[in-house]
Amino acid sequence: MTLVIAGERSGVGKTTVTLTLLASLRRRDRLVQSFKVGPDYIDPMFHQHVTGRACRNLDPVLTSEAYVQQCFARHSQLSEYALVEGVMGLFDGVKGSREWGVGEEELITNAQCPMPNAQCPTDFASTAHIARLLNLPVVLVIDCSRLSGSVAAIAHGYQSFDSRIKIAGVILNRVGSDRHLSLLKDSLEPLQLPILGVLRRQDNITIPDRHLGLVPTAELPELNALIDRLADLGDTCFDWQRLLPLLKSEPLPHPPHSPHPSSPVRIAVARDRAFNFYYQDNLDLLQQLGAELVFWSPLEDAGIPKDVQGMYFGGGFPEVFAQQLAENTSVRDAVKTAILKGMPTIAECGGLMYLCEQIIDFEGKSWSMAGVLPTSAVMGGRLTLGYRRAVALQDNLLVKAGITVYGHEFHRSHLTLTPTQPLFETSRYDCDENMGCEGWGLPANVHASYVHLHWGESVEIPQQFLQQCLDFKLY
Repeated sequence: MTLVIAGERSGVGKTTVTLTLLASLRRRDRLVQSFKVGPDYIDPMFHQHVTGRACRNLDPVLTSEAYVQQCFARHSQLSEYALVEGVMGLFDGVKGSREWGVGEEELITNAQCPMPNAQCPTDFASTAHIARLLNLPVVLVIDCSRLSGSVAAIAHGYQSFDSRIKIAGVILNRVGSDRHLSLLKDSLEPLQLPILGVLRRQDNITIPDRHLGLVPTAELPELNALIDRLADLGDTCFDWQRLLPLLKSEPLPHPPHSPHPSSPVRIAVARDRAFNFYYQDNLDLLQQLGAELVFWSPLEDAGIPKDVQGMYFGGGFPEVFAQQLAENTSVRDAVKTAILKGMPTIAECGGLMYLCEQIIDFEGKSWSMAGVLPTSAVMGGRLTLGYRRAVALQDNLLVKAGITVYGHEFHRSHLTLTPTQPLFETSRYDCDENMGCEGWGLPANVHASYVHLHWGESVEIPQQFLQQCLDFKLY
């Protein structure tokens, strides 16, 4: 048993409520495992900062329904308490679902809709979908800042919309006064729906954001003070007598044994303020398959780590640190030299931007990057966002021609030139709308793409990457 923290829509305070719960539990010296529904990288950073344990993404589009269940079971049983933060509104998802298959995909319809005489909701990969998959109760966070009696209609609608979802209670957020709270309680009383927490409007608890969401934890020097304030709030605003039994998980007597690496290979993983978008499951897979991960900083270090046989640049915010990246010429030169000598390199989104000739920031200033790819990344106001179905157009560093992979795009940059031999032909996940060709695979030892991949159901991807790394020797 554990809980899913869901919102009635985006922006109601799910992340604040989740961090408040986690901070208060950690203050009580509880071992807590957190999960995040969907492909987001930044919310899990905050979870990990509070709990000290890597947050796990639960996303059946990027992986599969079975993988979501396995991931939750494996990691929740290693802790005393567990908590799942949802995504968007409770029932916000995508159309249909798919049976996983390498190189093929089959769209299937949702399960029979619980609403008679109504169109079935498109809630695959939604918070509700995950709650059903894991058979977990949901706590609904409601933003009460602009309503009073209407709170009952909202709560009743979510409570009755899908009979397969168990609403364990509500958390009332942004409550303005005692009188306001009294009106809310009176309205909810006929529903007999427990109020598990009340958060008043807070002026001293704000997490800054920018063009891709929250500012990552590494850039917030006052974060620990903020977490302390959240813990203080959590100690008093929740009904812990009701919540603690719902959050309890059953620890295993011993952690599962990880495979022993058979052929060690050193991989340089760029991880600093500019590059920090990684799925922990991907890093775990690399280690389980024999990789030694060497974390380093293209911002701060003088060169790439010694004796590595591959490089991995995740996403992040290279545009925010473009000047510092540009000024570190020794690293830029070392990265380009290693790639031109054949070192296998994965570069996702922000990593792709770093391998370009330039990044042109929001102010139109140009900053020199590694210069591996004959194109420049230009920041703009248009947001590219969504799940992608990507079919490999050629054999490349990670997949063979004709293989279909499923990923996610989230960026505000575009490239000045498109590749002549792109890696993928892409389309939207939930329909056949073609999104064009993208991805750079020249030199052949490079996989540079805007599409973020989760390897949980595609172990052949890191296997192929590591085999290429084993075959490479720089020194």
